Amino acid sequence: MKKINLLLATLLLLASLCGCKSSTQQDDNKNLLEKIKEKGTIVIATEGMWKPWTYHDDNDKLTGFDVELARLIAEKLGVTAEFAESEFNSGLAGIDSKRYDVMINGVDITPSREEKYAFSDPYCYNHTALIVLKENNDITSFEDLNGKKTANTLQSSYAALAEQYGATVTGVNDFSETIQLLTTGRIDATLNDYMTYIDYITANPDADVKVAAIYPDATSVAIVMRQGEETDSLRTEINKILQELRNDGTLTQLSIKYFGTDITTENITE
Repeated sequence: MKKINLLLATLLLLASLCGCKSSTQQDDNKNLLEKIKEKGTIVIATEGMWKPWTYHDDNDKLTGFDVELARLIAEKLGVTAEFAESEFNSGLAGIDSKRYDVMINGVDITPSREEKYAFSDPYCYNHTALIVLKENNDITSFEDLNGKKTANTLQSSYAALAEQYGATVTGVNDFSETIQLLTTGRIDATLNDYMTYIDYITANPDADVKVAAIYPDATSVAIVMRQGEETDSLRTEINKILQELRNDGTLTQLSIKYFGTDITTENITE
């Protein structure tokens, strides 16, 4: 009788283990879109410190062009947007480690990033401004950056462009830190989003900075995801949503609300 009971207990244990394994396998076989809909939330990496893309308002509420866009995407997916605020590089690392589902943070599509990540279709276009002190007449073009010091978030497209023109780049966490380094004379220039500069100068009209040049080619801004079949369905669905928002004018309305102009086209309007 003891042997029979032991055998039954063993069989029950094996059945339980097989059931757990089967459940785990089923979960592993689900794509990212299915997992997001099942849990009811999409985890979105964003900095929260880059106005007007993603920032905190006077009431400390997370807002901005990308934040509103993310909420609209989540709503159309039928889930809740859960924001994970982190530095730019940490956001990308969180995509790698699967802590975050997507990153919506004004991210430019670059060849090096395309090797590592999947991108949605572009939802707007970024124009890079070369920013210097008002009294600086030595830097009037990107070619003048050779041998100069700049500051940007490391791994950003701005840092890569500065290095391309021969500048030495100091790593920073956000735009305000960059401006502080510039106004205190610790760097010669900085590269950043033109509309971020416009937003900053509107709020700080007496700031001792100016745009020396605007890079002629616009970069495409898109939503970052992991590569692979797991994310294909999510990418397809997000692209459909972006097209809907473009067709009904929502993207343009959001752009005008936060930037004062339409950056959903490649032509810059000052």
